Amino acid sequence: MLVLAKISNPAVIAGLLVSLLLGGCVTTGGGKQVDLDKARETHVQLGLRYLQSGGDNREMARHHFQEALKLGKRDPQAHHGLALLYQADGELAVAESHFEKALRYDRSFSMARVNYGVFLYQQERYVDAKEQFLTASEDLSYNRRSYALANLGRAELRLRELDGAERAFKKALALSSDLPVALLELAELKFEKQDYTQAKQYLDRFSEKNRQIPQSLWLGIRIEKIFGNRDKERSYALALKNLFPYSAETLKYQQMMAENEQ
Repeated sequence: MLVLAKISNPAVIAGLLVSLLLGGCVTTGGGKQVDLDKARETHVQLGLRYLQSGGDNREMARHHFQEALKLGKRDPQAHHGLALLYQADGELAVAESHFEKALRYDRSFSMARVNYGVFLYQQERYVDAKEQFLTASEDLSYNRRSYALANLGRAELRLRELDGAERAFKKALALSSDLPVALLELAELKFEKQDYTQAKQYLDRFSEKNRQIPQSLWLGIRIEKIFGNRDKERSYALALKNLFPYSAETLKYQQMMAENEQ
């Protein structure tokens, strides 16, 4: 998950950038280096802000990341920003090269490592993705470690490493007790292991604080069917058909009902 600077107005950052660059031109010695470092950081913040805004702002994002690299070609934050931008552009090989540079220049850059893991996961390179998530999850100073652990669990699920996935999801919940992805994936995992009571408990915890999605409704249907709770099963089914009529989960439900009628 991308963490952006807390400056919401690009114009404010741009004004700051101009003052920093001017300051860098007239300062000497250590002061100049400090100002250039600040200017580079501000270019990166602007790039991330424009990237988040999307649309026509993508070219502005590219400009600021490239300007940051002119001030320091080994800046991991700028390479990370370019990686995200080229990923959005569909230029996957270029994106990967920038992810690799970001981590080469700062091996402790856990946010870039998690985003690189997501990039690899989306290409179904689950072994490589797992490696990135695992390394990030071991960084005790990373403030989004729970997300790294949840992503680690998802990669391990894809690799059919069910026990490892369960450990990762439980660690994620130990750090963030209401993390939706961990609760829902654990519910699915427990259902697959035929531990239906635990599956229901995790699904109920998910449902308490999150909007239902096709995956959660379909799981709810199957759990309540196991327990013979017809009213709750119908409630989940009605919500699934009404809210997500064209989802893959609705199709699975319809197929299940057709099989039962045969």
